[in-house]
Amino acid sequence: MKFYNFEIIIEKEEDDEGYFAYSPSLPGCVSNGRTIEEAKRNIRESLQQHIMSLHDHALPIPQNDRIVHVEELSIGVA
Repeated sequence: MKFYNFEIIIEKEEDDEGYFAYSPSLPGCVSNGRTIEEAKRNIRESLQQHIMSLHDHALPIPQNDRIVHVEELSIGVA
């Protein structure tokens, strides 16, 4: 079994209570969910299906070799 790593981005929906999820490495592979956790589960499933389709059609599976870390910081200003 081969493992692939993908960065995912989860953003708050503008006109909805849910969240939008996607991977910059696989344009067009998107998902969403009512919560961040649900969006993460759904994008994982979308990525798996997308990768399986690429694999089944003998197409390259894009990999982004850079490591990215995104974190939210709170900064207090008096």
